[in-house]
Amino acid sequence: MWTLRPAAALFLVFFLSTQCASGSYPRAQNVTWKSTNFKTVLTWEPKPTADYSYTVQFSEDNGNEKRTPHCIRSSATVCDLSSSLTDLNASYEAYVLSEPPLGATSDLIEFPHTISPKFCPYKDTDIGRPDFKLEVSEDKKKTTLYVTDPLTALFKDGRQLNIRDIFSDQLQYKVTYRKNKSTGKKEYNSKTSAIELTDLDRGESYCFMVQAYIPSRNINKQLGELSHTQCSNDDQQSIFEVYSVGVIAAAIFLILLLIGLIITVTVVCCKRRKKALKSGKEGVPLQNV
Repeated sequence: MWTLRPAAALFLVFFLSTQCASGSYPRAQNVTWKSTNFKTVLTWEPKPTADYSYTVQFSEDNGNEKRTPHCIRSSATVCDLSSSLTDLNASYEAYVLSEPPLGATSDLIEFPHTISPKFCPYKDTDIGRPDFKLEVSEDKKKTTLYVTDPLTALFKDGRQLNIRDIFSDQLQYKVTYRKNKSTGKKEYNSKTSAIELTDLDRGESYCFMVQAYIPSRNINKQLGELSHTQCSNDDQQSIFEVYSVGVIAAAIFLILLLIGLIITVTVVCCKRRKKALKSGKEGVPLQNV
């Protein structure tokens, strides 16, 4: 029969107590970065019970770990780190710790935690949908798209930055266009936010979509979200293309109603006139021969 030495026994008790305490704080799962236009949040699962909470720590390129005040011993499963990731070109890791709820204590020295994938804001944030205005020149020879650079969640000197402020000359826009009611598409890349197209057929209606294009990124992150489609006017469009069937039907109904009203009024007036003439003749006395 073997016996434990006092030091070994103490170590075993500490180890078992640590394991039991760790078991009461489940590790976070599915730790994921979600970022659009540098609005960057960390999300995870599951929602904690009243017995524990979550704390988020993050580090830059294996540097010192930092915390953000609103993500310490919280019951939330999301942490906004947009303003905390100050070096946009750095690579970050986040740690979601399972800890006692706010105000409670624990004998644990190290709390269970889950490490996120690495994330670089400059390379990994998604670029959202841009807006643009469409303008066709009077001579119909040139179509210009004026793109509004999407705003980001970042500020500098009190001014909200847009994506061109950050990507500078790395930012381009890809235009996808086609003739209205056609499936054939063409593409055009522009380094500016004012995009001029001069190879379009005059008098034809074209439909356009725009998206940010950053060729210096990895291929799966080069293109941003597509804009809504906008189409130019067609000088040769028929009335059925300009107006919907409902509008045309309503216009026809009103025209027929107006014609019917005119006919009715005309008929009534004619009948009354004939009646008046007839009554007038009957009221005239016969002349002596």
